[in-house]
Amino acid sequence: MQALLNAIAAMPRPTDAQRIFHGRGGLYPGCEHWTLDAYPPVWLLTSFQPVDEAELAQVQAALARRWQDLAPGEPLNLVFQSRHIDDGGGHAETRVLAGAVPESHEITEDGARYRVQLLRGQNHGFFLDMVEGRRWVRRHLATRPGAKVLNLFAYTCSFSVAALQAGAAEVVNLDMASGALATGRLNHELNGVKPGAKFLAHDLFNSWGKLTRGGPYDLIVLDPPGHQKGSFIATKDYARVVRRLPALLAPGGHALLCLTTPKLDLAFLREVVATEAPGLDWLERLPNPAVFDDISPDRALKVVVCRRRDSDTA
Repeated sequence: MQALLNAIAAMPRPTDAQRIFHGRGGLYPGCEHWTLDAYPPVWLLTSFQPVDEAELAQVQAALARRWQDLAPGEPLNLVFQSRHIDDGGGHAETRVLAGAVPESHEITEDGARYRVQLLRGQNHGFFLDMVEGRRWVRRHLATRPGAKVLNLFAYTCSFSVAALQAGAAEVVNLDMASGALATGRLNHELNGVKPGAKFLAHDLFNSWGKLTRGGPYDLIVLDPPGHQKGSFIATKDYARVVRRLPALLAPGGHALLCLTTPKLDLAFLREVVATEAPGLDWLERLPNPAVFDDISPDRALKVVVCRRRDSDTA
């Protein structure tokens, strides 16, 4: 646990939402089950295996000491979530260890505002590891004003906010979860970019005709869950989506392909693109934030940029 304590002792005061410690990457032996995230003004400490109360109290005390140094007189707002698999299956418990934590609150990233919920479930409304993907969207679309974007598996629509802030004319957000899209609408309102955004609470695999009629798109973002029963299983469903991308993209259009599961490597994604969409050129893999470094790059988040060839070179 010492690596986690060291990270706490050295951390600066965060302003944007960000990960502070990533034991899950395997670089800190003995700390593989710990993560620490800042969702200012709230801290989220997560363990992926059971921990005893004495160990938990030690981490809380270290945070309290550091917070007193960084923000004298301000309360420490700390949530703890325990996630592990036991004989009864998956288990998650969330509790407030210190301070006052609202049901939801606003956080920021690169000047944008987003709504998060740390007390309910395992998904909090905002994925910290995707920050470089959102930054790439901003850079890419800043030189392509008026672009049309398709955001698949949009969740709470952070990619859409980034795209519209960068000058996109229209973003179509599709996700089966109407509750997540409701938060997505709020995120657009928080940033004053609701005009131009569309929200479709549809099953993607029953929506190809509607999406085709709405295209072609200058950018498609594909960020599905790795494994979500009844919705998407990457081993069989990723290929089903990728093979549709060339027909949905405008000539020269780009696709941002995200693969979140650690069980599938970069070679899987390369093979899917080569086999199912030979009209797409593989351009680059985006770097993950340094704090998310992993002992195995293939196990870490994979975010890749592809481009549809122009019609005269396809």
